[in-house]
Amino acid sequence: MSESDTRVVAVIPARYHSNRFEGKPLALINGKPMIQHVVERASQVELLSRVVVATDDERIAKQVRDFGGEVVLTRSDHVSGTDRLAEAADLLDIEEHDVVVNIQGDQPLFPAEVVEQVAGPLLQDPALPMSTLIYKIIRPEEINDPNHVKTVFDCNNNALYFSRSPIPFQRNPEESIQPTYYKHLGFYAYRKGFLLTFVALPEGEWERFEKLEQLRALEYGYTIRVVLTQHDSIEVDTPQDAARVEEMIRSATAG
Repeated sequence: MSESDTRVVAVIPARYHSNRFEGKPLALINGKPMIQHVVERASQVELLSRVVVATDDERIAKQVRDFGGEVVLTRSDHVSGTDRLAEAADLLDIEEHDVVVNIQGDQPLFPAEVVEQVAGPLLQDPALPMSTLIYKIIRPEEINDPNHVKTVFDCNNNALYFSRSPIPFQRNPEESIQPTYYKHLGFYAYRKGFLLTFVALPEGEWERFEKLEQLRALEYGYTIRVVLTQHDSIEVDTPQDAARVEEMIRSATAG
């Protein structure tokens, strides 16, 4: 299977209900719902043949249709965004070998380059099931923050483990050489066939403790290729985050 025969489709899972930010995808940022910012950015990525929002909420679906986006309605009982992603991929007319990129609906400022970076390994290696992005931590407070997931990987850039704890652990903090920490960013690329296999696997033991789905793939022996990016993620988890993003967009426009 050649790279030219493989399509890359972006799916953006979006749910209305959120403990920290109800109706987050519809939050207005510079006069547009956040989900529209994400779709418009994804639509500018030449690598993508299709950009689809996956939601179980008709309010979100209507907004997407109103601004001309493509949307697929999924079930409302999904435990995770990956389950919603898999159902959407199954409903869409894409082949088993095609690549599905999971773009988070709460990252309205993501650079187009990260989509190309995360999909690249699967286009280069048809046997690879999934890939994801990592970023070198430069803010010390993120090392011990469990909301920033850390990862370690082998010499072939295949993930060894992901953890909410700092890994590697610095046994002797007095040493002059300190470890480099890498955090996981929430962009994934999956082979469509593997994505359906992945969500059918039972929950893994590591996954259950860490509450990190990607550990399921490692526990069952699948490879996750990690790609080091120079772009940190800016996620909107609260109304305050949305206001900060809005100010960033205004500053960029003014500049």
